[in-house]
Amino acid sequence: MSSLSDATRSMIRNLEEKTGKPLAEWVQVARQSGHAKHRAILDHLKSEHGLTHGYANLVAMTALEADTPAAPDADPVAAQYAGAKAGLRPVYDRIVDAVRQFGPDVEIAPKKAYVSLRRKKQFGIVQPSTATRLDVGLNLKDAPATGRLELSGSFSEMVSHRVRVSSAEEADGELIAWLRAAYEAA
Repeated sequence: MSSLSDATRSMIRNLEEKTGKPLAEWVQVARQSGHAKHRAILDHLKSEHGLTHGYANLVAMTALEADTPAAPDADPVAAQYAGAKAGLRPVYDRIVDAVRQFGPDVEIAPKKAYVSLRRKKQFGIVQPSTATRLDVGLNLKDAPATGRLELSGSFSEMVSHRVRVSSAEEADGELIAWLRAAYEAA
């Protein structure tokens, strides 16, 4: 956990204040429970130790993260669209193929949980949010929210707007036009 968000750092501090134990001790508790799956660790910490869902989730993720380092050559996009989210890969591919047509300066930068769309700066993100939907985040600072084009709200601080996409058909001309506008503003 090298690049922690302010919210995560705050949660780690609050965990120790509320429970009297630092995150490292809770990670030991999680590992000593004998559970190897996230859900099992989460349930154990909540039922046996009284942690709230948020704290239990933080501990479980931290405990499992240290046990399963990512392979250096692993494909983050393949990992994002594996398992239950595999059906969303054609939607992702359609969006990225369209974005690549904007110009030679488009950079597709995969991260662990999303893909950053960049020019001189980030103009959008594509994130598989659920097994049936991906979210396209856009930096369209002064654009009003209208229908599908929502304000990003709690989705991401990195973008101003979001469009929820559940099928390749929804990766349509309207969405691509919003992406192009964000690209041109970047």
